[in-house]
Amino acid sequence: MFHSFFPRPKLFFISAVIWSFVAILAWYFIFAGIGDRAGFGLPEGASEPYDLTYFLMPSNLYFYAYFAICLLLFGAAWSFLAKDNPWIGWSVWGSLLIIAVTYFSVQVSVVINNWRRPFGDTLQNALTKQPGITVDSFYSLMIIFAQIAFLSMAVSILTDFFTSHYIFRWRTAMNNFYMSKWEKLRHIEGASQRVQEDTMRFSATLEGLGINLINSVMTLVVFLPILFGLSGYVSDLPIIGEIPHALFWLALFWSAFGTLLLAVAGIKLPGLNFRNQRVEAAYRKELVYGEDHADRAQPLTIAELYSNVRTNYFRMYWHYLYFNVARYFYIQADALFLLFMLVPTIVAGKITYGIYQQIATAFGQVSSSFQYLVNSWTTIIELLSIHKRLKAFEAAIDDEPLPEIDQRYLQREAQGGEMAANKPT
Repeated sequence: MFHSFFPRPKLFFISAVIWSFVAILAWYFIFAGIGDRAGFGLPEGASEPYDLTYFLMPSNLYFYAYFAICLLLFGAAWSFLAKDNPWIGWSVWGSLLIIAVTYFSVQVSVVINNWRRPFGDTLQNALTKQPGITVDSFYSLMIIFAQIAFLSMAVSILTDFFTSHYIFRWRTAMNNFYMSKWEKLRHIEGASQRVQEDTMRFSATLEGLGINLINSVMTLVVFLPILFGLSGYVSDLPIIGEIPHALFWLALFWSAFGTLLLAVAGIKLPGLNFRNQRVEAAYRKELVYGEDHADRAQPLTIAELYSNVRTNYFRMYWHYLYFNVARYFYIQADALFLLFMLVPTIVAGKITYGIYQQIATAFGQVSSSFQYLVNSWTTIIELLSIHKRLKAFEAAIDDEPLPEIDQRYLQREAQGGEMAANKPT
């Protein structure tokens, strides 16, 4: 699944995590300070732009250069270490390009968050009939938003096009590897489906989860300082009272609670999804054999196989029932959690509507990043079931024992072959 596409997968991903951690620490503890002393930082008391000039700020250009150097060094190192890998251009450099574009999407979120304050304050002033608010005040802000949105759309469209090719290249690498071992694999239940369908589903699902994970990490890196700054407006919380940096701790607590809640509620789902694919494949395979062989797909065999399908589905329905109870409870509570916590601040008149919009956006960005497992749990369940199927598939390549359900399938195949051999001609 991985070594067919990525060079030395374990070392590659471990080195990526370590390099990311080192680069982040080096930025905050060394290079950010160097940039400030060199005059790249934002002047004291100045606010960040909320239009396209944000991307051309000296502080941002300085960080873009640092970010690009970190990516290029990592890519160059692996290009040297794995120059024999035929997929190095896509697996290493393609991944780095996706990371760079993902960071850009986070930057767009920051600009939009900056834009929310003047727009929210303008809206509030207009509703309260404050002087100086004109039609042009709104239209100019809307034009700025449109410029940011169209730039983001153009980049997203090109990224989706590139990502589609990236996924297909990964699928091609897995397909080529499995087909080179076809003689060992062809007797495994659903071998054709695993090569034709599961490879595509695995690469697409993992790529989507990977991008979301990278986006979550980058969002935390960018928005945590923003949330810390906005915490100055909020200190007094209902029931709890006054807490320094209240918004940050609220985001951390609420996200951890949701992650733990859904992890406990959905702990059995990956295994059930995995088994569901197996029993469905076994049932389908027997029906396919029955099309060409009169001694296959007999009523008793079909009844047993379909009973396995029914039993597994009923188990899934039950476990998804209480999982969805927990999931929808958390989603509905999440919609009101921040507002409930901000009631004392709002009643005291400590924030304007524009500041509230900024707080809501920043809190949502940070909490949703911490809630990565919550938001991705159903997709993770699907990925784990696909991974189990392909991992069992690869057991045949490495001459390892197959899972029990595969062993039962091969025994059934052997019995069918014996029956066919002993059948009078």
